[in-house]
Amino acid sequence: MADILADRIYGATTESRVLKSTYTLLSGTLLFTAGITWVTQDVQLSPWVYLGSIIGSFALLFVTMRLRNSALGLLALFGFAGLQGLSLGPTISLYLHTPNGSATVGQASGLTALAFVALSGYVHVTRKDFSAWRGMLFVGLVIVVVASLIGIFVPSQAYQMALAGVSALLFCGYILYDTSDIIHGGETNYIIAAMRLYLDVLNLFLSLLRLLSRRD
Repeated sequence: MADILADRIYGATTESRVLKSTYTLLSGTLLFTAGITWVTQDVQLSPWVYLGSIIGSFALLFVTMRLRNSALGLLALFGFAGLQGLSLGPTISLYLHTPNGSATVGQASGLTALAFVALSGYVHVTRKDFSAWRGMLFVGLVIVVVASLIGIFVPSQAYQMALAGVSALLFCGYILYDTSDIIHGGETNYIIAAMRLYLDVLNLFLSLLRLLSRRD
């Protein structure tokens, strides 16, 4: 149903319809996350609330994928974006209360936007197919997740900075891959496409934030 509604709105080819719908939805979810983050940045979350937001986020990702062909999928995706803003608010607050914290958050935001525009623009202009990167990126993601879990028990600033740098490169690669997949018809559902790019942008921002802060 969501795809049918997009067809009526844009009246365009499948590719252009998916792209327009994807970037419109991506912008909306990112702005929604930013708004929730701003409202909750001074809110002290209990461990149970934070744990609940993590569990709820995974649940809403699953619901979004299951309901991707209906308007309920949109609601699920915005619910996910809202939970990300809820948990991100206190995190951003911690950075803002450190020396030069505002500059760090601003730089991370600017670099994330610049990287996304540059990488997406490169794929749109060159029409290069990055589908061959799928396996490599997945292996990289697994390594980063495992390394992040190990990092909880490794109080090393150098380790954390190296992990943040690798994560930033990984999600830059995912922006190239996901954008290419949308352009070449690998992903034709704009709700899932927006969700994939949303996760790329969010994780790139968090990686750059850690990298620029130069703190554990």
